[in-house]
Amino acid sequence: MNDALIKDAVLRVGEVSGIEGRKIFIALDKNKNSSELLYDGDILKNISVGSYVEIRKGFLSIIGKAEGEKLVEDSFSSKDKENQYQHIDKNKRTLTVTLSGYIGINGRFIGGIKELPLIGNEAFILTESKIHTIHNLLKKDVSLKINIAKTDIEEVSISFPVDGLFNSHIAIFGNTGSGKSNTLAALYQEMIKALQSRADFKNNCRFFIFDFNGEYSNPSNPCITNDKIVYNLTTKDDSKDKVPMTFDELMDVETLSILLEATEKTQKPFLKRALRYYKTVKENIDDGGNSDFVRYFKNILKKDIKNVLQMTNKDTAFKILDYLEEILAFFIDNYERKNNLRKKIAFHETNKYFHLISDSEPYLNQFSKYPGKICETDIFIESQKISPRELTDLSPLNQFFIFLLIQLINDLFIYKVQIDHINPIINRFKAKQKDIEHTFKIEQTANLWGVKNVVVINLHDVNLDMRKTIPLLLARHIYNKHKQENNKKSLSIIIDEAHNILSRTSFRETEDWKDYRLETFEEIIKEGRKFGVFVTIASQRPNDISETIISQAHNYFIHQLINQRDLQTIGNAVSYIDKITEESIPTLPIGTCIFSGIATPMPLKLKIEELPDEQKPDSHTLQFEKVLGEII
Repeated sequence: MNDALIKDAVLRVGEVSGIEGRKIFIALDKNKNSSELLYDGDILKNISVGSYVEIRKGFLSIIGKAEGEKLVEDSFSSKDKENQYQHIDKNKRTLTVTLSGYIGINGRFIGGIKELPLIGNEAFILTESKIHTIHNLLKKDVSLKINIAKTDIEEVSISFPVDGLFNSHIAIFGNTGSGKSNTLAALYQEMIKALQSRADFKNNCRFFIFDFNGEYSNPSNPCITNDKIVYNLTTKDDSKDKVPMTFDELMDVETLSILLEATEKTQKPFLKRALRYYKTVKENIDDGGNSDFVRYFKNILKKDIKNVLQMTNKDTAFKILDYLEEILAFFIDNYERKNNLRKKIAFHETNKYFHLISDSEPYLNQFSKYPGKICETDIFIESQKISPRELTDLSPLNQFFIFLLIQLINDLFIYKVQIDHINPIINRFKAKQKDIEHTFKIEQTANLWGVKNVVVINLHDVNLDMRKTIPLLLARHIYNKHKQENNKKSLSIIIDEAHNILSRTSFRETEDWKDYRLETFEEIIKEGRKFGVFVTIASQRPNDISETIISQAHNYFIHQLINQRDLQTIGNAVSYIDKITEESIPTLPIGTCIFSGIATPMPLKLKIEELPDEQKPDSHTLQFEKVLGEII
């Protein structure tokens, strides 16, 4: 017997005894019950549930995965008629195997079924070289690759191709403490190491990370890379970083609509009118090209005050006066003056006109007949005291808020809007203005990236409203700018704890705004690939995330998930995963995940290598032993 036959005899585990579609039954040889085999000087793991098996059909190697096994009673009768007895062999093992693919003529593993085996075809344990073959994710002559994982059972090192994995959308799911953050950090840390030696890496590859928990933002922690710019944002005060934007970038109707959560049909058109009015006044004041912003602004107030005090509609007029007082409050420090702007003004209820309060009869002081008397009112006098410095020293947001009110006043004069539809955006502006000023700054030539190609936005100290608004605004901003590159550069948008921004349910926002938020990210993930934009999301609650976004991912790293709804979401959205693999997700050990997608011909159970402590994200679980100190 030659060496090849001897080796085959060692590797043989049984033969095919039944076929039901993709499910193959293999009757195991009686002498293959040990846990390990000695083969060619190496110790091989014997066949067991979860391991791979090779079925030889002529020159074709069909590869399957053992999904279960059972004992079959192998009974027979003796030939001695006088002492007839029945013998039962309890050790007859039958393995259930699901076909995964085959090894082609070129020696590469190909996922899918080409041919089914026949009854009696022999089954063999895979040699180490064939284990490497079926786990090889690299195409021929691929130089860009990363190594961050080994197979769970065989402990074969897996090389991931950069092209095929990172030029795709990636989803990483897992309960807290399952190793999800380690996987995300390891992926991009190794990718950057693999690419940074290339001459055009910094110019042509960019990475934008939304960090909701501050896990990647510690300046002393080289997690992912040392060469990064971190924006540590806060909505509490001005003590931390601010995202730089130019005046035109921040004062843009789409940007403001996002910041103020404007509705599409009423509030956004109103914002557009106010913004156009504001920019027109600032940039081109009159036909002569005079840019005296303050003089023109005072003339606007003069005109509005004269118009409102000649109105007959009391309700509308009093609303307009309220807005005018709110505008003048920016320029009056004295409390008494601020609260007595209407002390000389009265409304005649019977004849429906405003008049100046004096000792003479009201009709002799009515503003509609004697408009010159309007100049004697405090509200008019204060409007004309505004100095150039008082107006120009206001922040652009304060200036724009004033023009929001002026635009609302103009619309009310011509009954163009319903106040109940516009008031919410005015109130949201008041509520969010400080948050915007704490997190954004206007610069003449703003450069979000600086001289780096990795940006981390730390949202740990940002309030809940801005946690949804800032990622939406910045993702849209960098996506639209990147589209101008015409697919010549790559942009990777990485969203850790993605349920914070991609949630399908929210009780803090309107349905219209929620739809706009999700549609924006859905557009990026559906259309971004053609522009070189790739999205990576990581979350512990896949059920909370839009199904459209989950289903658009190309490659999945699925760590332990226990919640039944999360498991159902994975089962519905991830078409690459088989039922047996799906059922193993709740029992995955820490650091182990199911890798499935277009980069692999079949789902793989992998153990992601743990990063060194100094390179891990700041997401470790607190240990009481370390915080309690010594025993007293």
